[in-house]
Amino acid sequence: MKIIIGYLYPDLMNIYGDTGNIIALQKRAQWRGIEVDVINISLGAKLDHPPGGIAVDIFFFGGGQDQAQELVASDLVSSGKGKIIKSEVERGVPLLAICGGYQLLGAYYQPHNKPKLHGVGLFPAYTIASHDRMIGNIVVKSSVVSRQSSESLKADSEAILKTDDYLVGFENHSGKTYLKNEATSLGKVIKGFGNNGEDQTEGCIYKNAIGTYMHGSLLPKNPKLVDWLLQKALEVKYGKEIKLEPLDDTLENQAHKAVISKIC
Repeated sequence: MKIIIGYLYPDLMNIYGDTGNIIALQKRAQWRGIEVDVINISLGAKLDHPPGGIAVDIFFFGGGQDQAQELVASDLVSSGKGKIIKSEVERGVPLLAICGGYQLLGAYYQPHNKPKLHGVGLFPAYTIASHDRMIGNIVVKSSVVSRQSSESLKADSEAILKTDDYLVGFENHSGKTYLKNEATSLGKVIKGFGNNGEDQTEGCIYKNAIGTYMHGSLLPKNPKLVDWLLQKALEVKYGKEIKLEPLDDTLENQAHKAVISKIC
């Protein structure tokens, strides 16, 4: 088996260790004998629907500063990349977007004293710049990874909202994201700020796409979430239920629990 990871704007949207998420996806796939290609998709690059275009199996979109977000927001619209990413997510292709990438995949981002940056509209959410800096470690109670072990995740995407588990990360943002009524948050903030520091929500999940403020990098700290993304990608690509080979996550799980114990 083989997967292709589409790394969106890595030269512009890559802060606070976001590329570590790519490494985690690569290694946990390769340890199972799954071939991985990473394609950088930035300004000037063409993205089109398969079969004529690049058949991306997982999209990753990191965070960036306001100046970079302005360039990227314009390119997502003018190049048509935004529409293609949205339509690929609609057919089930998984995506992980961090901080600035998360903001640009919502309805809009309103910076300070600058024109509104129109988003892709994938996530039913909008973001407004604030003067509050929300920074620090974050723990989120989330149901996305509840059944996601290497041994047991089911193909049914509706099964992700059953029981609870924890995600850990690091956040650093001043933008406040507000979810619309129809949105589903990634989870509830146990420690930290999350979307806006007001309503205890963190991130947003739509189909197999996840938006979040958790840097740090997120995926190496949360191996179950890596496997969730990999399994969804393979099932969409090959059109069948995929059972990932279990890995020895003893050290990863110990580190994960230690972070939670220390922060909470």
